[in-house]
Amino acid sequence: MKHIGNLTYAPGSRKNRKRIGRGEGSGHGGTATRGHKGHQSRGNFRYKRNFEGGQMPLSRRIPKFGFVNPFRTECQIVNVGQLDELVRNGRIGTEITPDVLYRAGAVSKLNVPIKILGDGELTVALQVSAHRFSSAAQEKITAAGGHCTILEA
Repeated sequence: MKHIGNLTYAPGSRKNRKRIGRGEGSGHGGTATRGHKGHQSRGNFRYKRNFEGGQMPLSRRIPKFGFVNPFRTECQIVNVGQLDELVRNGRIGTEITPDVLYRAGAVSKLNVPIKILGDGELTVALQVSAHRFSSAAQEKITAAGGHCTILEA
């Protein structure tokens, strides 16, 4: 009679794992399924990142090109059209600073310089303070009767 004290698994549902490298009688003795000699037959072997079996790796086969400026400063960009939209929607006033742009959600970080670009139209006179301005943005802001103030980074 079966009860909770003598339950067992169904016959054939469980299988013993292969004990590799435990003598010739196991069928997996000798080289223990690792082949003969070489790196991969040793214990604690790990492929190195980028290793392609001794073939020249892709990163070395493809030529280098271009130039990366190590002194580049990354800027967050805001377009003049975005400023106009934020002012017309009443989310910000006509005095615009990095802090105001951050609170309005136009930029995501306060400690990264902000550059104002000239994409879009400007219909309101704005007092804009930012770290950098494109020439087109400066022209549009002054043409609308506003003023640009460049901040120190």
